[in-house]
Amino acid sequence: MEFSQDIVIYLIGLATTAGTIIARISALEKKVEKHNSVVERTYVLEEKMKVANHRIDDLEEAKHNG
Repeated sequence: MEFSQDIVIYLIGLATTAGTIIARISALEKKVEKHNSVVERTYVLEEKMKVANHRIDDLEEAKHNG
């Protein structure tokens, strides 16, 4: 009888641990998604800045060349 109780207690503990791990993985997935979104937006902003800087350079060159 004691052996079966130990198994039940062990399984309950195992299920609790598994639930905690799953919850933490889920939270990490959300953080990774958020991070990836920031990286993607940063890339887009960098590309827009390159274009804007190129346009500024063109305007300055046109101004100097008259």
